[in-house]
Amino acid sequence: MSTNEELAKELEKLMHELGDDLLDEVFEIELDGLPIKELDEAIMSGDHQIPLRYEKISEDAIDPVYNYSSDSGFDLHSTQDLKISGFGRFLVPTGIKLDIPEGYEIQIRSKSGLAMNHGLMVLNSPGTVDQGYDGEIKVIVFNTNPSTIEIKTGQKIAQAVLCPVVCGKWVNLISVEEINEKERGENGFGSTGI
Repeated sequence: MSTNEELAKELEKLMHELGDDLLDEVFEIELDGLPIKELDEAIMSGDHQIPLRYEKISEDAIDPVYNYSSDSGFDLHSTQDLKISGFGRFLVPTGIKLDIPEGYEIQIRSKSGLAMNHGLMVLNSPGTVDQGYDGEIKVIVFNTNPSTIEIKTGQKIAQAVLCPVVCGKWVNLISVEEINEKERGENGFGSTGI
């Protein structure tokens, strides 16, 4: 059975358990300005895109674009010529500000080619840009080489991915004496293998 068939069966089961009245209420909840049912239909048909507004604050800033429609992230580019010493790090400006929609964050990640071919990576990967931040996007680039690496203005330095996230206003942090035990327990740090 394919994943889609499994999901369809699970949805059918859920719909049966919820009943029509409750399901109608769920579908009336709005996300991104559309009821869930309409949003689901729009996404499945390819008619809806999430708006991510940006502002260029440097004449050397490069417009963010997705190279392929199937890409998860868009490239970020340096707005300065700079040198990163061996095993050093630098906060690289991109000249871009983003208006991140509520319910999302931007994750800043290393570019695989830049990491493999030049030994440059995003130090705090993935870096988090919260929805409430509206300053310039800057990237902590780390040089894993013993020698100095030059970055030129306009060079790709990282990629940015728009990700859904549950922000603090939706989380109720509750102090308890003891948390519930789970199947995995305290097994971590290699407990499932290397």
